[in-house]
Amino acid sequence: MTLLLPGRKTHEHYMRMALSFALRGTGCVSPNPRIGCVIVDYSDTADGRMVSWGYHRRFGGPHAEAEALKKAGGAARGCTVYVNLEPCCHTGKTPPCCDALIEAGVSRVVTGMLDPNPLVGGGGKAKLEAAGIEFIDGVLEGECRWLNRGFIHSMTLGRPWVTAKAALSLDGDIALENGESKWISGPLARKRAHLMRAENDAVMVGVGTIIRDDPMLTVREVDGKSPIKIVVDKYLDTPPDAKVLNHGGCVFLTGQHADEEREKRLIARGAKVIRRTMDDTQRIPAVEMLRELKSLGVNHLLIEGGGKLIGSFIASGTVDEYSLFIAPRVLGKGLRISDNIVFKHMEETISMRQVRLRRIGDDIWFEGLPTCSPVL
Repeated sequence: MTLLLPGRKTHEHYMRMALSFALRGTGCVSPNPRIGCVIVDYSDTADGRMVSWGYHRRFGGPHAEAEALKKAGGAARGCTVYVNLEPCCHTGKTPPCCDALIEAGVSRVVTGMLDPNPLVGGGGKAKLEAAGIEFIDGVLEGECRWLNRGFIHSMTLGRPWVTAKAALSLDGDIALENGESKWISGPLARKRAHLMRAENDAVMVGVGTIIRDDPMLTVREVDGKSPIKIVVDKYLDTPPDAKVLNHGGCVFLTGQHADEEREKRLIARGAKVIRRTMDDTQRIPAVEMLRELKSLGVNHLLIEGGGKLIGSFIASGTVDEYSLFIAPRVLGKGLRISDNIVFKHMEETISMRQVRLRRIGDDIWFEGLPTCSPVL
């Protein structure tokens, strides 16, 4: 049979399929990236015929390529493999995917991007090409980078991707002056916020939010895995019966002078307590917190409040994405997420790019990236 070569449109079609499979690993694979793989036979049709597919299901489990090759068996020989990230060429918890692809006899590997992990970083491409396998990269690169933006940040900046989420009134407040905030946004916006938790590895709040709202910080209104719960509590003022301590998975970031008896009570409830040195303003620096979360395997962090905590991350320049639910409600004098930030010139203020506005119930959902943030 004559081998029919695919066009760019076909490459993009199968890469989108790989990305859709990769999404299934959300919340289960960090600190690894989300990877999907599609194996396609072009021997008798220019549009190709999908032979098998796979995705990385859990950290420590088989990679997407290994799963797809296992399903395909001998049918993978001579096929084209689509995978959204360069196949690994080193031994970690699983054998190198490059070796499996070479052994399977595939003829072509198409990827979305090269791996930013210095253990790979083009090594997979070189190994496959040395074995006579055609290698194409950069197909839907923007979409592939966006999917694994947390992994890229972890590998290049040494910290997770940070999303600041808040519900705001029309006059920009996140709560009344007395701290009351239930509920600014409507039920559909709150349901979407639960989905955001399921899409992130960890959710962070300050102790003020714990004391005032007593949240569980779990995923409830949608299907999905609950993230690690991070509480910034420099003196360990969290009550020992707080709901956040239920169901495990709670980490406290505290100062070096926090009370030891309070620490013991929290540990007895199954929490992990991490002490860090505070700065001159008696706060734990945002950059230090993010480095600690990276060591816990967190690639994607969702910060839900309160205003002082979100403001400290904004001030440090470590917020990578804003997700704000703007409600048709006026609160008057209240609390904000940026009260601790003062700019002297308009050129210093934070502007946004890739802005998206959508209606969600009666609320407006704003998403945007700071123009000054590292470009993916």
